[in-house]
Amino acid sequence: MKPDYKNWIPKGMMFSLIAGTALSLALLLVFGAFGIGVSGKLRVVLGVVFGVAFVVCAKYTQWCVYAYRSFSYDGERKLSKQIIDGTAEHITLPDGGVGLDIGCGSGALTIACAKRNPQGKMIGIDRWGKEYASFSLPLCEKNAAAEGVKNASFQRGNAVKLDFPDESFDAVTSNYVYHNIAGKDKQALLLETLRVLKKGGIFAIHDLMSRRRYGDMQAFVQKLRDMGYERVKLIDTTDGSFMTPKEAKRLMLRGSTLLVGRK
Repeated sequence: MKPDYKNWIPKGMMFSLIAGTALSLALLLVFGAFGIGVSGKLRVVLGVVFGVAFVVCAKYTQWCVYAYRSFSYDGERKLSKQIIDGTAEHITLPDGGVGLDIGCGSGALTIACAKRNPQGKMIGIDRWGKEYASFSLPLCEKNAAAEGVKNASFQRGNAVKLDFPDESFDAVTSNYVYHNIAGKDKQALLLETLRVLKKGGIFAIHDLMSRRRYGDMQAFVQKLRDMGYERVKLIDTTDGSFMTPKEAKRLMLRGSTLLVGRK
């Protein structure tokens, strides 16, 4: 059995854009080019409207197909896998240790960390909302079974308020989660994540950490250092380590950054 980590670009969205492009082209030809059933100003207006719709849909479809192919685990680029594996490299558990993956989606990062740490255990949590309907708890469990991973488990949870006591985990990690949580202070979300990390535990959190989304992250790093955290640093993953600057720009992933360190 082969794992199915899905794609960060939902197939439904891609197919909807393709259908929208085809429909707008057909309407452009019918009413604009051939003027079937319309004439005069109405024909011109409809031609402009459907022409603009076609151009917009075509551009979004082109981007969507490019992104889907880039992220696909079955494609040539396998960018999702590179990001997952690159983040997992920063997670090391002690014997009997337990790590937490927040917003685990299809279980990819949880499983990658578990495979790298057979001496420990990983727990993946997610609320599995409607916006990513293809991700689910059963899917995570199926993927773990397909990978032969027995030291990973999954449960429902919310990154805004983690249902765990202080200092519960030896490591915490996350990938492209917090920027999706609207209306919440991103640095506060990071502190909530670090709340459940044990003293001496390590963290590796990857997200779109632009100033617009996260505020002054250099100041946040210094704040953590002042609180006693060690080896805290920000790693720009658009410098070729995970993706090239060109890919980051085209895929709208500029600001992709790893926050790593030890509590």
